[in-house]
Amino acid sequence: MNLKYLFCYLILIMLSGCSRQRNLVYFSDLKGANESSSQVLDAGEPTILQNDVLGITVNSTSPESNILFASVPSNPTVGGMYEREGYRVNKQGYVKFPVLGQVKLQGLTVGQAQALMESELNKYVKNAIVNIKFMNFRVTVIGEVNHPSTFTVTSEKINLLEALGLAGDMTPYGKRENVLLIREMDGQRKMERVNLNSKDVLNSPYFYLKQNDVIYVEPDKAKSVEVSSNNRLMPLIVAAISAVAVLATTFLNK
Repeated sequence: MNLKYLFCYLILIMLSGCSRQRNLVYFSDLKGANESSSQVLDAGEPTILQNDVLGITVNSTSPESNILFASVPSNPTVGGMYEREGYRVNKQGYVKFPVLGQVKLQGLTVGQAQALMESELNKYVKNAIVNIKFMNFRVTVIGEVNHPSTFTVTSEKINLLEALGLAGDMTPYGKRENVLLIREMDGQRKMERVNLNSKDVLNSPYFYLKQNDVIYVEPDKAKSVEVSSNNRLMPLIVAAISAVAVLATTFLNK
């Protein structure tokens, strides 16, 4: 009979060694509501920052002018437009552009930058049309996700959930309630933690990402125990002891 109690005791040890159940549900505080609505947070347009790389195309009624603002050698894109590989915004916030020289674009949205350059270029060419796009709008997702990587965003607008989707979502070990976002702006690095178990994250200023944001999904303690070299044999040892206890109990009951 003592061996029976020993067997039960071993089972309790195994159960107590298991990690506590994690909340794997996003927005779990909706409490089963069938419908929920809230005002969509205005993400705002991304602004041009230091070290951004911009793709700038210029089109006008003069083919000669188009070639002037294109790289050499250059090939026309769709519609006869020409495009350089990219213009990097320097530490002072300027790009160096043909004819115009130094043009300060830092702090402007894409629309504002296009309007500024068109206004300046129309002093030299007729009906200049400028198109600007980010060539380095990237976000990085690392940690407890299925496909950690750096992703280039072509739409220039992405939120936390979309970025996690690109990374294949979190693994069961990822702390959904404690996701770390790292953002660099104006020479400062900001770090913010967000809780994806709560619907309040939708109203967070960090829900929509900016270029070069880094998302780190921290693993829970269960992952640390699993990968620890000192605990790799523990499940086998417990299973062996349990098997011996079961056999001994069966033998004594005969």
